[in-house]
Amino acid sequence: MLNGLTGEQLRSDLDYAKKVLFLESEAIKNQINRINDNFQKAIELIFECSGRVAVTGVGKAGIIGQKISATLASTGTPSYWIHSSEARHGDLGQIVANDIVLALSNSGETEVVLLLPFLKQMGAKIIAITGNNKSSLAQHSDVVLDIGNIEEACPLGLAPSASTTAMLALGDALALTVFKKRNLRREDYARYHPGGELGRKLLPVEVVMRKGIENPVADEDMPLLDVLGIMTETKGGPGAVSIVDKNNKLTGFFTDGDLRRLLREGTSFLCKAIKEVMTPSPKVINNRCLVEEAYKILRENKIDQIPVVDDFYTPVGIVDVQDLLEVRF
Repeated sequence: MLNGLTGEQLRSDLDYAKKVLFLESEAIKNQINRINDNFQKAIELIFECSGRVAVTGVGKAGIIGQKISATLASTGTPSYWIHSSEARHGDLGQIVANDIVLALSNSGETEVVLLLPFLKQMGAKIIAITGNNKSSLAQHSDVVLDIGNIEEACPLGLAPSASTTAMLALGDALALTVFKKRNLRREDYARYHPGGELGRKLLPVEVVMRKGIENPVADEDMPLLDVLGIMTETKGGPGAVSIVDKNNKLTGFFTDGDLRRLLREGTSFLCKAIKEVMTPSPKVINNRCLVEEAYKILRENKIDQIPVVDDFYTPVGIVDVQDLLEVRF
């Protein structure tokens, strides 16, 4: 027995839990065959929208709408969520003519319907996600995404469960298809996620690199002893220096590790020009590349620093492995 439950009761509970997951997974799978021309019309409307996508609904559908709106916004489609009931008491002023309204209601007869005349009057396009294509919402929308008559997983068949799961999945399909259609790069996606582990990994290198007075640079004809002085006096002490030619283009790199290796052979090298002992044509990274790419180069080449260059191969910074400690990969 577990907490007073018999083996038969436990089996019954577990079997029912499996049934819930089965019904909800079936609700999602059934949406695959419902991806049709209407879905394509919805994609085009959202993709070409010059305003924002206002997502609305009440109850559980409204909560799903909040997540869909968040997914749209985080993948490059400006979006906001608006409660259908609150909209009738002033919040409707958030919606303008060039917005698209994505309305969620399984029955198609909730408070969402009360907004339709006002939305039509202002000229906003309406995309409905509903389980009733004969409903008032469906009849007055520009595009209808019909999820079908879905059996709820609730033992009474009443609490929204499988239907809201289907709405959520369909919302993801909408948002991510538009995202793919926009052909955004990882760098673009990074702009919408500046915080947390994901944001740190997708930051451009120029955000974390050492620059200005923390980025030592020396001319290739400079004596090594002078270069060591620059490395020692540099604020932050990255333990490395970028070497440039007369056109300020990167030609080499010199690190504390290079110095230690040279010292094993004596000290005569100290009188040489830096270009004679530097590492020529070192590994570099562009300042617009992502932090995760810098980490990959450091790890694969087993090095602690890497010079950062701009599009003209001018050194604009240094990334030290210490700078990436807060970034979890």
